Amino acid sequence: MSVISGKSTAPPVRECPACGESVPVDETYVEWCAACDWNVDPGAPDPELGRIAAFRRRLAHTHGEQLAAELARGPEQGKPRGTSASALLAQGVSMVVHSLTVLLAVGGVLLIVLGWETGVQPVVGALFLGLAAVLRPRPGRLPKDAPVLSRADAPELFGLVDEVAAALGTGGVRAVVVEPTANAGVTTYGLRQHRVLYLGLGLWEVLTAQERVALLGHELGHFAHGDTRRAGFTVGALHSLSVWYYLLAPTPPAGLLDRFVNAVVFLPRCAVLGLLRLLDALTLRASQRSEYLADASAARVGSTAAAVALMDWLLIAGTVDAGLRREAVAAGMNGGRAGREAREAAERELWERLAARFASVPEREYERLRRVAARRGHSVDSTHPPTHLRRRLAAAGGPHPGLVSFTGQREEAVAAELAAARAVLARRVIHDFAG
Repeated sequence: MSVISGKSTAPPVRECPACGESVPVDETYVEWCAACDWNVDPGAPDPELGRIAAFRRRLAHTHGEQLAAELARGPEQGKPRGTSASALLAQGVSMVVHSLTVLLAVGGVLLIVLGWETGVQPVVGALFLGLAAVLRPRPGRLPKDAPVLSRADAPELFGLVDEVAAALGTGGVRAVVVEPTANAGVTTYGLRQHRVLYLGLGLWEVLTAQERVALLGHELGHFAHGDTRRAGFTVGALHSLSVWYYLLAPTPPAGLLDRFVNAVVFLPRCAVLGLLRLLDALTLRASQRSEYLADASAARVGSTAAAVALMDWLLIAGTVDAGLRREAVAAGMNGGRAGREAREAAERELWERLAARFASVPEREYERLRRVAARRGHSVDSTHPPTHLRRRLAAAGGPHPGLVSFTGQREEAVAAELAAARAVLARRVIHDFAG
């Protein structure tokens, strides 16, 4: 990350109350001491997670630390022991979960067809069918509320994706979904499992050209290296179990009936929780390895420096929504013609202003956030390895100069192809946040 130049005069400093070293003073950012870590983490602790998310976070961190140490000795060292057995057992657990959904559907049909004499059985059968419909595995769909680009819409962008994919030994994508979020991801949609890339402008717009290549390398790296938890069959089972866990949640006991129902569902809910944890235990290690290898792919195609910088951006990605909200609120403060003109200007300049805001974050602040991440075990979500370990491993795997270049006219061409989506999403952000 580059440091934005300041005034010619030296920045004000104060004495660290803990060790006496000089501490730069900047009212925009946290004052902290690099020598003794005084005030390095003054923020509130991370919010408490639910039982499932907390278990996944602990398991992910355990596997993440083990794999980081193993992969540091070479990619082959990080191969999970018993990969085939774990994958087969995960498929077996998924089959059991989906079989229960099938039984509900079949039982519902039989109750409806054969139970008309009582009048009660068809009602129960309809409930079974409704529950089976909620639990059923379903192919992904392209969103209807976000811009979706095809090859005809963005040939240069798809050409870049194809080049990154080819460098990693995998295929490209069928569609690109553009969102305002500070995130990116890949998945599949439709019965034929077409590949789709989700591209969040909140992240894309603040990255440099090579960091964007690294981002594409990471996401497409998931296809190159495989990820059991991204397989449709396992994803469907995890979804079904999560729905069961929610449906079997105890209700606040307002009377004897509530206590009876809670007692009845206690054991089934424990069984569902056990299956969820078993499926997590069978798939999370392979998923962690896939994340680390995807980071290595990012470094290989984008460059080691770009992949490491991408890890730093992840530390502040959570503040992008707040940045967008500030821009929208500022645009909506005035009414009448002045307010309308301010909103129109905000829509035109939103992504440039966001990029400028985050480009001004000094290197000292990133260093503080890296230290906080190591203390708290920061990760993108409850299933990702700790970010500081990902950064360390990506830095240690190089240096790579980058296999794919993304500069000059090519960068301008991709920006032009994204212009319509940028305008649509900027208008939506200003409208949603400004009210």
